[in-house]
Amino acid sequence: MHPVVDAPQKAAVISTHRGVTTSEGTTFSGKLEFLAALALFLIHFYRYYFVLEEGRALAPFSITVTPCDVPIEWSILVHKASASLLGKVAQGEHDTQDISNTQKATSFVSTIFNYKGNSVETYMGMSSHSALYMLEFLSTERDTHITVYLTTDTTSGHLYPELPLDPRLDVVGIGHTTVTLTWKHSPSVLQHRENIQYCLLVNEKHNYKSLCAAETAIRSSGMKLPATLALSLSPYLLEPQQVMILSNSELSIINRVSSGEVRQICMGTKNTYTVPNLSPSTQYYFDVFVVNLLTNASAAYTGTFARTLEEPEPKVMELKDGKVVQVVLDGKKQKFHTLQYQARHKKVQFTFQLCRGQVRVHITKNGKTVASENILGLRYLSLKGKLLDMYLVQLRSTEESNSSVKVQVSSQFNKPLFPLLPESLKIKSFSKLRTCNSVTIAWLGTQEQSKYCVYKKRIEEDQVWTELRSTDRCSGPESRHKSEKVLCKYFYDVNLQRAVTTETIKGLDAGTLYLFDVYLIGPSGIPVRYHSKVVKTRKKC
Repeated sequence: MHPVVDAPQKAAVISTHRGVTTSEGTTFSGKLEFLAALALFLIHFYRYYFVLEEGRALAPFSITVTPCDVPIEWSILVHKASASLLGKVAQGEHDTQDISNTQKATSFVSTIFNYKGNSVETYMGMSSHSALYMLEFLSTERDTHITVYLTTDTTSGHLYPELPLDPRLDVVGIGHTTVTLTWKHSPSVLQHRENIQYCLLVNEKHNYKSLCAAETAIRSSGMKLPATLALSLSPYLLEPQQVMILSNSELSIINRVSSGEVRQICMGTKNTYTVPNLSPSTQYYFDVFVVNLLTNASAAYTGTFARTLEEPEPKVMELKDGKVVQVVLDGKKQKFHTLQYQARHKKVQFTFQLCRGQVRVHITKNGKTVASENILGLRYLSLKGKLLDMYLVQLRSTEESNSSVKVQVSSQFNKPLFPLLPESLKIKSFSKLRTCNSVTIAWLGTQEQSKYCVYKKRIEEDQVWTELRSTDRCSGPESRHKSEKVLCKYFYDVNLQRAVTTETIKGLDAGTLYLFDVYLIGPSGIPVRYHSKVVKTRKKC
């Protein structure tokens, strides 16, 4: 490939004798190396000129180019230059026109390396002090980014981490929501453990050949990224579309983009990792990069992919007429529980008693939805149909903590297992009747003779929320300590407006919080717990 002088181009001259000088006059000094991140513009060249003077006829050098997006073409060209021009380049006193004139006047120009593609490629060669080198980069598809690293220090390998002889990722375990990966250690990790770490990239589209390719893909989706993709454990401020999770010395950043999620997980120097929180029956692509924390340069293992297992079909439990079952739901996994019932009569009644947490119920009859709602307390649902209708009841926890609910279906409305309920299950306290050692409470009853048991429990200020939150509303008096029992009594009233009873609980301590509970126990023996009431006795009387 011959140099294209007439094409639109960017030019820079690089000298590693006393530093690096670009055509704009910026000098990078100190090391015999040059690292650049370039933006290539559509069908435009980037051209760099450089001479390497090491005080000897031949000196080794290497150039590493990393395409960060689409395939590119890049070449290394060499030609003999005049001693005066080489001197100007070495001293940073060059002029771009001088180089162009030298190119035109020189008949012998050769291409010593050419590559087309999107893989990371490294050229290693011997330089001549009498030669002028040119680097040419071309993108023919679209605007893109690349990184270029030129060095005369070819022995230390201190910038780019080293890959093992076998750089493949192995999938050693696949679950419904997890994939376990392992890989062979990088020699750089074994030598410089404190400065090297592994970072894993997870996405649903494809594998990436370099870390900058992943950065570019995320940027192209409209997201702004920190300069180094936040690879260290002290990340830059995250954008609103990013979620950072740091636990057990692992950094996980989830970028929410239009095509799904791109996760970056940095796990230090361990070479086995189980990726959590994946979706069932989904194909994921996994890439591991070994990263130099001092320079943020990285090397990519050969990526792999795996498909998570399908979510198992929910088990269907058959509901028997009149029998009460209690279902425990795992909120973290959004577990569904399905119950099946075949009607024996034209009318059926479903009863749901919420025990803990929050539960949503969805009922279908012969495949059509007939009810869908959140359960609060005790809920009766009466449905009409025909004999042998098939009902499916799907239960789901609506919060992360575990939830539980009791379910009963019956075609015999005249023999309910759950007691007849009052209009309200609230307990009322009377502030004017509150003293230093007594509290008066009241609650509603029903037209049915039932047993009511009152319990009290002394609690601290910081225990109120926990006590109210963790209460199992399906548990009965048998779950309480004998010392907490206040009394049990029977009452009812045919006139519902008079079906109310009060009770004064004495022997309490002044200025103390108490939790009061009332249990309604009907003829079947199944208890219903009123809403707990917290009351504080007066401090001074």
